[in-house]
Amino acid sequence: MSTLIPYFVPQWISILFLMVIPIPFILLVLFVKKHVNKTEYPQALPSTVVFFILYLLYIALASNLGLFNQVLFPPKVLLFTTFPFAFFLFVVIYNTKFYANLLHHTALENLIKLHIFRLIGVFFVLLALHNALPKPFAFIAGIGDMLTAITSIFVAKAVINKKSYALKLTYYWNIFGTVDILFTAIAANVLTKLSIDTGSMGVDTLAFFPFCIIPAFAPPIILFLHFSTFKKLKQLSS
Repeated sequence: MSTLIPYFVPQWISILFLMVIPIPFILLVLFVKKHVNKTEYPQALPSTVVFFILYLLYIALASNLGLFNQVLFPPKVLLFTTFPFAFFLFVVIYNTKFYANLLHHTALENLIKLHIFRLIGVFFVLLALHNALPKPFAFIAGIGDMLTAITSIFVAKAVINKKSYALKLTYYWNIFGTVDILFTAIAANVLTKLSIDTGSMGVDTLAFFPFCIIPAFAPPIILFLHFSTFKKLKQLSS
């Protein structure tokens, strides 16, 4: 079985990525701290912090041990991180009273504001500009993420100001963000399959540390946030 190609990535990009990647985790921890009922769920905040720390350590260790290095479809990074994390969110967390409580006490605008961390999509563009990712894929995925992040500011502001069109705007914005992350996930898998079959450039860079944190973390949590936004919209409309 062949191994992934370690495309050259300038060190400054890797260092910058490591500097900013904690931001999504910090935002999510602060989100839980603000909205969870501390009386009913006193362990929610420390549990969230511990989980994220352990998950990041697991990703780093698995990557450094070469667990993701073999060419496989679906990619090993998905099998060992993305899929289990998605199962944890959509099956385990979704069916807890903790999640129901959190969603109930969450203001819609705060769910929307969380997506500002998708500005990290700029790293898709940076990697593509240095020939470490296929350009069409990286530009569409990266620009889509950045657009979702930037527009989240204006959508949240419309909700805060109780504009008559706020809920409808949130609905369409949420669809756009969902389609963007689904495109990224599906396209990455298609490119992996094409790479195996034809030898064309794949998304191998996203299986190496530190960039393997992107597929391990972003698709499941972003889809879960969009799903939660749809549920919140349904609550507000009923």
